[in-house]
Amino acid sequence: MTEDWKKELVLAGFLLGFGLLIMPFAIYWVGQQVVGEYAPDAGAFDLAEQVWWDLTQLSLPAWTLVLSPYLCVQLLRVARSSWRYARTVKQVTVSRDER
Repeated sequence: MTEDWKKELVLAGFLLGFGLLIMPFAIYWVGQQVVGEYAPDAGAFDLAEQVWWDLTQLSLPAWTLVLSPYLCVQLLRVARSSWRYARTVKQVTVSRDER
């Protein structure tokens, strides 16, 4: 059981680090390609700094952004588990005589 917790903590740490360090820069890059300039005289580090500042201010969008990689993995796990469970459940019919 402790091995599962260790793996989960490593995964959570990795994905949280990804959300903190990579996501703001990835969003900046995609935004540059799709929308254009983020702000006059502002770059990727300005966006990242704003996200990090918003985290300290308990901003829901900033926390959603940072936690989204981990939340997506958890959502995929739930979907996979539900799909596997649905496949193992057998349809049961009760005849009128057994009631």
